Formats: sequence, C-alpha cells, structure tokens
Amino acid sequence: MIQLRNIERSYKAGVGQTWVLRRIQLDIREGEFITIMGPSGAGKSSLLNVLALLDDQWLGEYWFREQAVHTMNRKQRAEVAKQYTGMVFQSYHLLDDLTVAENIDLPLSYKNISRSERQAMVADTLDRFNIVGKKDLFPSQLSGGQQQLVGIARAVIHKPALLLADEPTGNLHSTQAKEIMELFRELNQQGTTIVQVTHSEANAAYGSRVIEVRDGWMTRDTANPDMEMTKVDA
Repeated sequence: MIQLRNIERSYKAGVGQTWVLRRIQLDIREGEFITIMGPSGAGKSSLLNVLALLDDQWLGEYWFREQAVHTMNRKQRAEVAKQYTGMVFQSYHLLDDLTVAENIDLPLSYKNISRSERQAMVADTLDRFNIVGKKDLFPSQLSGGQQQLVGIARAVIHKPALLLADEPTGNLHSTQAKEIMELFRELNQQGTTIVQVTHSEANAAYGSRVIEVRDGWMTRDTANPDMEMTKVDA
C-alpha cells in the first residue's frame, strides 16, 4: 500500500535546523495493523502526519498504491487523503460550529452518497458509539472523552482503506479504550490498514507489527528484526 523512501522532515531553529525525521524507509502492506512507539519527541506524530498527507514539507519519496505522492501538488494530495484515509487526532480537531452528527457526517460529504444514505450511516454510527443523545450538541458541550469518541466515529464512518490514529484512547477510560481497540481490530480484520501511535503496550498488543522511532530515526521494526539502523550526522 505505502512505500516511504528516505523521508526526512526538519524545522528551522534560529539559523539552523532541527530534524524530526531522518531517512525513514518503510513499507506498509494492505491489511497490516502497525503500532509506532517511542519516547516523547521521537518523531512519531510527525511520521503519522506524513502518512496521513497532512504535512507536505518533507523530503524523499512517498508511494501510495503505486501513486507517486511526492510529485503531487497539495490539492492532489488532499484528494487522495479524502478518498482513502481516516484520521483520529490526539487533540480531536472537531469543527466547533458543527454538531456531533454534522462532524461525523463530514467525511461522507466528500463522497458520492445520497443524503438519505448518509443520514442512515450517521444514525448507525451514533448508535454504535453510544452517543445518540449527543447528536445535536456542539463540541464545546462535550467532555474530552466524548470528543474523542466523536473524532473516532468521524474517522471510521466512511470505511477508509487506511486508518491513522494518534493516541486514540488517551482521553478514554479503560472500558471505552478496550471497546475502541476491539473496534479497530474488527476493522482491521475486515481489511482496513491501521497505523496507530501509542505509548500503551496494551494497545500495541492489538496490532501485528511494532515500529520504534527515536530521535527521528526508525530504530526497530518487528517485521524485520535483523535490520540495522545506521545514523549519519547531517
């Protein structure tokens, strides 16, 4: 599904640069459930943002289903993201002026789906996440955990080919967290490719592969235990 070749990302820091991703080489196959782990500041979320096509200030080559993302402009990348990906943000990223139901419906608005079918899908999703009673509320009227549930519902409603999640259960209590991870497992068994960033060993156990990132470098990949990472100073 995805091939990353020599992906690098840096930010200007005074007169110099701070590197957050260094020479990332990564292949993701259809149907995998991958967990990205590492200490805070290691580059995990930066890598997820590249995969999600939310960041276009990186260097290197990115292939998505044999499409050369690195040659696309911003609009073309956005179209690929709308078509194929769902994203669960650590900070929710709900639209404040839309209700819960309207936020969940948003990904469907980009697809050729009738209004009645969209309404039925939203109703089913509200029921699935036990938030029917919240459908007419705005994000500011919800708790952090409830906002996270809405964000996850929005990410999965259109059955994306690729689901990306940044600490998806960070604001949920243990029972809710387990339910969400069971949902992710079910989606994965149905064919959705999942990449999650988490510090939780329990969440990582739901996946089939772990990648560790430290100081912007990939330092471990359980799918390739013999790999050797060589750090070269810029």
